[in-house]
Amino acid sequence: MPDAAAPPAVDLVSVRHALEARESSLAPCAAREQASRGRERPEEPQPLRLAYQIDRDRIIHTRAFRRLKHKTQVFVTPDSDHVVTRMTHTIEVQQVARTIARALNLNEDLTEAIAMGHDLGHTPFGHAGEEELGRLLPDGFRHNEQSLRIVERLEHDGQGLNLMFETRDGILRHSKGRASVTSEEGWGLPATLEGEVVKLADSIAYLNHDIQDAIRAGLIAEGDLPASARRILGEDHAGRINTLVTDCVTASLPTFESERPTILLGPQTLEAMDELREFMFRRVYHHERTLEGAKRGQAVVSALFQYYEAHPSEIAGWSLPDDPAWRRAADYVSGMTDHYALQRARELALID
Repeated sequence: MPDAAAPPAVDLVSVRHALEARESSLAPCAAREQASRGRERPEEPQPLRLAYQIDRDRIIHTRAFRRLKHKTQVFVTPDSDHVVTRMTHTIEVQQVARTIARALNLNEDLTEAIAMGHDLGHTPFGHAGEEELGRLLPDGFRHNEQSLRIVERLEHDGQGLNLMFETRDGILRHSKGRASVTSEEGWGLPATLEGEVVKLADSIAYLNHDIQDAIRAGLIAEGDLPASARRILGEDHAGRINTLVTDCVTASLPTFESERPTILLGPQTLEAMDELREFMFRRVYHHERTLEGAKRGQAVVSALFQYYEAHPSEIAGWSLPDDPAWRRAADYVSGMTDHYALQRARELALID
């Protein structure tokens, strides 16, 4: 019998060329691997993945990313399985950002990479833990800077992930503090439109899921939201997100023909979103119940940091041995999940 015909050889070079051709068809202002500032350590191209997809995949496989599922957002140690965690928040940011990027014909791989990595540096117990470490450290503590530190230095036993410049830049510059969602305050605008997309998507996601969590917790009702914001953005969760995403696309797309393309919201929509954010600060983020839980989390973070700063030999990884004790303690404690932080604090008799 004649030998069976061998399967045709796959030309991986042609696969790579097809991927590059697809990327070249993006909007002229979109990020492209060929125009990138690249990696700190050059790498050979891969046949099946372009550079920004590699970045996204590397982030997803990190220890820091996996720990996000056990880090809380606003409500510390909640008694509900439906409260948003850093992991679900990250997935929502990725989904909103990808929808915007696809509609604008931007680079979805870069957008997703930035979204997946933007909150890797968050402490246990949400922003309360971040504020406490900021008070304790000589140079302060900011989660976006810690996210960058994780991908550049802490992961892979001090080798980092060797991500592309644009991914690292977007991770650093996603944060905007309490300023308006399109403000250039803080760390300035990202170097790419994809980074700008994630910066806005982060605000869209957290504002809307925090409203849901606050309603479930009984702190507010849907009807308590400012009437003007409800009229402009919508009367429910899905309506608000759809309005904000649609408005971002329709407001941003005309700027792509100008000398300075940008990602923005229309004036009326932006005003309504900022009004909602201020409402959430007054009624939820600064609510007595929220602050009470935050205070408990801060006490745990403070006790752990001070313990490990005094006993750096007991730090089990997730720090660089040549760093000063305060830096090692900050890296170690900030990387903990809420549950592990509570467990270690009890084991060390730092809390009741």
